[in-house]
This record gives sequence, structure tokens and C-alpha cells, in this order.
Amino acid sequence: MEKLIEMDNISKSFPGVKALDGASLTLEKGSVHALMGENGAGKSTLMKCLFGVYERDSGTILLDGQEVNFKGSREALIGGVAMVHQELNQALSLSVMDNMWLGRFPKVNRFLPLTSEKKMYEKTKRIFDELSVDINPRAKMSELSVSKRQMAEIAKAISYGARVIVFDEPTSSLNEREAEHLFRIIEKLKNDGCGIIYISHKMEEILRICDTVTVMRDGKHVATRSAEEITTDEIIRLMVGRELKNRYPSKENAPGELMLECEKISGEYSILKDATLTLRKGEILGISGLDGSGRTELLETLFGLRKRRGGKILLFGKEIQNRNPREAIKNRFALVTEERRKNGIFAILSVLMNTTVSSLSSHKIGPFVSEEKMKHSTKKSIDSLRIKTPSYKTKIESLSGGNQQKVIFARWLLTKPTVLLLDEPTRGIDVLAKYEIYKLIIKLASEGHGIIIVSSEMPELMGICDRIVVMSGGRVAGEVAVSETSQEKIMELASRFV
Repeated sequence: MEKLIEMDNISKSFPGVKALDGASLTLEKGSVHALMGENGAGKSTLMKCLFGVYERDSGTILLDGQEVNFKGSREALIGGVAMVHQELNQALSLSVMDNMWLGRFPKVNRFLPLTSEKKMYEKTKRIFDELSVDINPRAKMSELSVSKRQMAEIAKAISYGARVIVFDEPTSSLNEREAEHLFRIIEKLKNDGCGIIYISHKMEEILRICDTVTVMRDGKHVATRSAEEITTDEIIRLMVGRELKNRYPSKENAPGELMLECEKISGEYSILKDATLTLRKGEILGISGLDGSGRTELLETLFGLRKRRGGKILLFGKEIQNRNPREAIKNRFALVTEERRKNGIFAILSVLMNTTVSSLSSHKIGPFVSEEKMKHSTKKSIDSLRIKTPSYKTKIESLSGGNQQKVIFARWLLTKPTVLLLDEPTRGIDVLAKYEIYKLIIKLASEGHGIIIVSSEMPELMGICDRIVVMSGGRVAGEVAVSETSQEKIMELASRFV
């Protein structure tokens, strides 16, 4: 087949870290090429070198046989290379169509260089219709769900007429139906002769839609195989350098006394209506449901991020209010949010500041915050959670997704929480990092913490939870014991009020 992209012997270093060490990848026309590896293996860095976000230290990149060295994303887009990033970076205050054509607004005509809103709307609508994307081009980007913002970003990449499109964890914010829609779009692009580089940690979808699989480890190329000839177990072995026999750790927690009672919780400005559930000490309670079912709204309402219109929250039989996050933290609640980059980390701050920011009052000597106490807590967290970072002084934005998530866990553990609310805690992280997060969740439950976890990955909920509450249309549609249910039963409940 005709080669579109040839990346050979690419190296890239950052202060204290060699992110790429002679990495290589070849993409053929009309194919889908999976790029896999643990968080920190160098996948996204390699693609950012292709896309012109990073300047490579050494190596060559050929596009259609000609060497290229894009100096930025605009040059790459003009050159026919587009990238849909895992962490969305959109102008949320602008409309969808403004985001689509930012920097290249269609003009009224060549004589009158004024932006034509009519042309912009028509062009956006035409692309959405071709892709069967149901989004109003005039809608404000901030009003869209994460999944619709993801689809808008995919449509934007396609609007450039790119011959090469890089998808970085494209289904991390999509439910099963939306993921199927994406796969149909990718199949269309493939049939049109486009080359797709697909980064994902979801083994099942990789083996389903990809033609070729490349695995990276520690910034190096490990292996390239045909998707038809490689198995999930072999991919995991190549990624981690050893066998990983079980995807989920053994359960060691044992639910005890009743801890939390939520009675008919309704949201003031959300679809949440009369949601009732209970949580026991040492229990891992899963929350399942389709996108828009009210799962995130429930967690954010319990934590005081959203205003509660009605209902009661009882902790060990005593009513609490949790009117805001400060009050929720005082009541020993903690929330790991869905979008790590948007509202989970302080990207430009150090690992130390990200770890201790929610517990500064416990790091004081007299009236002053003690840096030595902060260092001690951070170093202890780095060791106990096995956080891979060059130093506690390192900016958190330079860590892999899995290690960023561990820092967020460390931050909340320093507040000594009783109830942990986890919204998509393993989104966008690799299989080994997921395993370590699962072990941490089970360990915390075995120590007596009550844990509520929202996840779009049903196998994840089935693998680590004791019970699962299923939401639909903002209401609790049912509750099942993991040992007595199936994915089909959960999907049936999830569609109950749709």
C-alpha cells in the first residue's frame, strides 16, 4: 500500500525526561493504525512532533515521500495533517461554528473581506449533516456536553480535508452509541483514502477498527503487528514488558454499616429528580447510565458544586447540607472530577502545590503554611501512590494522565475523606495505570471509606463495584448487585426513562 507518513528515529527530550528515544511509525493510505502504550510511553509526544506542537530533537518525518518539519499546528493543517486532541482546547464562550472556522472565517466575497455568518452556518451544517452529527452550529460551545464537544472537534478536523487525521483517545468522552457513530465516520474516511492514527487504551475497539497496531514503551518503538494477528494479552505484555493476567485486582473490601443516605435528591438547574441511594462503609457503589442520564449531576450535587432543589443527605444518620464544596470538604466528602485537565489539575503549578492545595490548613505551623510540611506530605504521597515524576517541583502538566490522576487522589486523601465521589477516574489512562487506580480504590474501601464511582465503562463497574445504581433521565432507574446482574440488564435499566 501507498505510504502516507514515515516517522523514523524520532527523539525528543524535556527537562529531566527523555520522552522519545528513536521512535518510528509508518502510516499507509486508507488504513487505521493504532498507537498504543502506557501513559508516558511517548504516544502523544510522537504525534505532537508530527503535528508541529513540539519540535523534534532528531529524526525525519516524510509526508507522501517528502520531508516535512511543521512549525505549528496551522502549518500541519495546511499540509493535510489534522489532530483531535484528548484534552479539548476550545473557545467555550464562542459558538460551535465560530470554533469550527476560527482563524479561517469564510468571507462575504473576495471584494468584501467581511465574515459571512450565513456561509459559516451553511458550511458547518453541511459537514454535520454529512457526518450525521446532531449539533446546532449556533449553540454556545459551553452549553454542549463533553461528548458533543468531542464530536464538534472531530468535525473540525475533517473540515480541513486532511489526508492524515490523528485521534487521541477519541472515545474517552463518548458513550457506546456515540462511539459506534465515530467508528462509522472513521470507516468512511478510510474508504476515502484517508490515513488514521488512532490512540486509545480500549483494547476491544483497537482490535475491531484498526488494521495495524504499533506499541511503544519508554519512548521507544517496541513492535508493529497486524491487528488480525495480535491479541489483547500480547498487546498488554508488549506495553508493560510482562504478563498482566487479571484486568481487575481481587476484591478485599467488605461493606459494613450504613454510611450515606441520599433521599429524593433533585437539582435546581439540572435534570436530577428524586434520586435515592444508600452507601455503606467500605462499599464501592457504581453509578451507570447513558450520557446525560444525570450521573455527573448527582455527584456534583452531593459535593455542593450544583444547587440542590430538594431531598436530604444523611451521613451516619445525621442530616448534612453540603451547600458548597467548602462545606462538603468539612463534612469529609471528596470529588475527583470527570475532566482532569479542565477542573481537576492546576496545570502550570507543581506536583507539590497540586497535592496540598486542598489541605493547606493542615500544613501550617502557627498562622503560616509550612513548605517543609507540604514537601513531607507530597513526598509521602509520591512514594505510597507510586507517582512517576522527576521531582515534587515538576509542573503537573508534564506528567502522564495516569500520574496526574494519582496526584488528584493524593490531594483528596490528605483531606482525610469519609466519602469519595469519583467521576470517570480512569478516563484516558492506560491498562497498567488503571489497574493501580483500581487497587487504590479497593484499598481505600477496605480501610472503611465509602466510594461512589461513575464510569462509562461497564466492565470497569462490573470488575470493581459491589452494587450498581443505574440512572436514566435524571432518575434512579434501578439498583443491581454486581454478582447477580449482567451488562444487558444494566443497559435495559439505562434506557428505562429515555
